[in-house]
Amino acid sequence: MFSRLRGDFPILDVRVGESPLSYLDSGATSQKPQCVIDTFVEYFQQRNAAVHRGAHSLAVEATDAFENGRIAAAGLVGGTPEQVCWTKNATEALNIVALGMDRASHGFGGDDAERFALAPGDSIVVTEMEHHANLVPWQQLAASTGAQLRWLPVTDSGELDLTDLDTIVDESTKVLAFTHVSNVLGTINPVDRLVQRARAIGAYVVLDACQSVPHMPVDFVDLDVDFAAFSAHKALGPTGLGALWGKSELLDALPPVLTGGSMITTVTMEETEFMPAPQRFEAGTQPVAEVAAFATAIGYLTEVGLDNVLEHEKELARVLLDGIGQIPGIHILGEAEDRIGTVAFDVDGVHAHDVGQYLDSQGIAVRVGHHCAQPLHRRFGVTASTRASTYLYNNVEDCTRFLTALAEVRPFFGVA
Repeated sequence: MFSRLRGDFPILDVRVGESPLSYLDSGATSQKPQCVIDTFVEYFQQRNAAVHRGAHSLAVEATDAFENGRIAAAGLVGGTPEQVCWTKNATEALNIVALGMDRASHGFGGDDAERFALAPGDSIVVTEMEHHANLVPWQQLAASTGAQLRWLPVTDSGELDLTDLDTIVDESTKVLAFTHVSNVLGTINPVDRLVQRARAIGAYVVLDACQSVPHMPVDFVDLDVDFAAFSAHKALGPTGLGALWGKSELLDALPPVLTGGSMITTVTMEETEFMPAPQRFEAGTQPVAEVAAFATAIGYLTEVGLDNVLEHEKELARVLLDGIGQIPGIHILGEAEDRIGTVAFDVDGVHAHDVGQYLDSQGIAVRVGHHCAQPLHRRFGVTASTRASTYLYNNVEDCTRFLTALAEVRPFFGVA
């Protein structure tokens, strides 16, 4: 089945110089099937209009496309459409939660928002493997409110060290924010155990699901998280679109941080009343074509089956791990058993950027750098790594081409 899917992605026919393209950078952004590209173009050709505003036929069609996308997203991650709030990316979604809590901590939002207020003596807990998008906002919230920022460490195998979970996440903890799947290590974290601890002490759970939603079945209701963020472009959809998911009663109580048109009920010269979610968090003109295209991407993923995607990636991960392990002078960052098809590594004597350039010369696209996770790289004693990340359109041949080229890197630079 997965070999057949490759024909749906026109970019895979691109050649890099004289080499075919092996795209192993889906952790950064995924490629798009032709049906998603067609939906994006078709929207502008036949349906383009402002949503929720006009009474003419185009406006009605545009609004239907926009709201049908919300329905599709809810079907992908669980809950109801009203729990899906569109943002420009997952980073914005996570910031909306942190900044909303910051506003609540400084008296905004009224009585309903008081539940989110933090103060000195409270704590916020993250993990050492977080993407900066799920670390920096919480650093800022701690600095603004006087709360203490703590974190769960990472083991040598690339898993969360939960030995001191009950001590780190204690009665002072108001927020536990963590990634479902590491964007560097590929590790799938134990959401159930972390949520169970948060529930025991009454903390809010914020889940970064950017690397899980595209690669595996995810249901935020079953996971019992309070807020979650994910993005379209990592799940076959377009760029410029993310989503904030939350429990309805919490979304309606969280003070908005982006204000303006389309998210209000009443405005006077003195004050404003805000709409409930999701419109509460959707000020201004929305990315309608992107939402329509993402709905098509969701339909594509649903037809393939995310359980099948995860099984396929686990097989490719094993090919990568076994193959890299046989190449001298290369050190894998974390080797957790429960993982998606993402593998990061360090090459002795060769900077990650040079590794990436050599692989690119062979038509193999990978990510190099710190992957917006500098603390995690420091944990493993490196400043940068090379990352290969697979998706449903990759196959064993991609992995084999990558491994063959990787084995040539150190000899090419004269350090073998």
